[in-house]
Amino acid sequence: MLIDASLVKQLRERTGAGMMECKKYLVQTNGDIEEAIKEMRKAGGGKADKKADRVAAEGIIILAKSDDSKHAVLVEINSETDFVARDDNFTAFATQVAEAALNSNAQDIAALSDISISADNSTIEQARQALVAKIGENIKLRRLVHVNTDGVVGSYLHGSKIGVLVELKNGDEALAKDIAMHIAASHPLVVSREQVSQEAIENEREIFTAQARESGKPQDIIDKMIEGRISKFVDEVSLTGQAFVKDPNTKVGQLLKDKGAEVVSFIRYEVGEGIEKKEDNFVAEVMAQVREQ
Repeated sequence: MLIDASLVKQLRERTGAGMMECKKYLVQTNGDIEEAIKEMRKAGGGKADKKADRVAAEGIIILAKSDDSKHAVLVEINSETDFVARDDNFTAFATQVAEAALNSNAQDIAALSDISISADNSTIEQARQALVAKIGENIKLRRLVHVNTDGVVGSYLHGSKIGVLVELKNGDEALAKDIAMHIAASHPLVVSREQVSQEAIENEREIFTAQARESGKPQDIIDKMIEGRISKFVDEVSLTGQAFVKDPNTKVGQLLKDKGAEVVSFIRYEVGEGIEKKEDNFVAEVMAQVREQ
C-alpha cells in the first residue's frame, strides 16, 4: 500500500516517533493509524496517546449553576480562532447560552438553539447567526450536558478551556469542588475500577504481553509483571484509583471514604477534543495566488 506524507505526519505528531519508523508501521498496518500506534507501543517505540493533549478547535467551555448547587450545565461553543473566543461579544453570547440552558429543559443543541433569549423573541440560533455576521468567523454550539441531583454538584472551570461537573452523594460543596479540580487535572475515564471496560483491559494486556516477552524472563514472572501493570493501568484511568492531586499520598477513593462521600458520576469537557482542525498551508496559498497573477 502507498503511504502518503500526510499519514506519516499524523502518526508522527501523535507518537513523537521518527518519520521512517512511522512509515514502517503504517506500511505494516496498511495505513491504519490506530493499529500502527498499537504495534509501536508493543515494540516500545512510540509515545502513544499523545493525541489527547492536542486540542483541534478553538472556543470556550461555559458553566452555569443553580444557587442551591443541585443543578448545573456545561456548554461548549466553538470559534475558528482563540482571538474570537476571547472577544467580549463572543463571551457575552456564551454566557447567555449557558443561562438559557440552565433555565430550560433543552437536552441537546437543536432544542437549545430554538430558545428565545431577548425581548424581541429572537432565538439563540438567530443570535448566533447575527454574531457570525458581526465577527466574521464561524461559531458553533457543539454540545451541552445537565447534571441534576439530590446531593451536590461540584464544578470547576480551568480558564475557559476545561470544564468539569461532578455529582456527589453525602458530601459538601468544598469536597465536590476539590474532586472536580482533580478530574480537570487528571482526566480519569471512569469513576471506579469496576467500570473500566474489559475491552480496554484486554487491549492493554495484549500490549503489555508483547512488551514483557522481550524481557526474556520466565513465564511465571512475566505473568506477574502483566497483572501488576494491568492493575496499575486500571487505577490510572479510574477516579477512585488515582492519587489525589492535592495530596499524592492519598487516593481519591480513600479521600471519599474518609469523608463518607461517593461520586455518582462526572463530566469533563475540553475545548475541541475529538475535532479535526484544518491546517493552513500559507506557503501553498501564497504560491497559488502568485500563479493566478
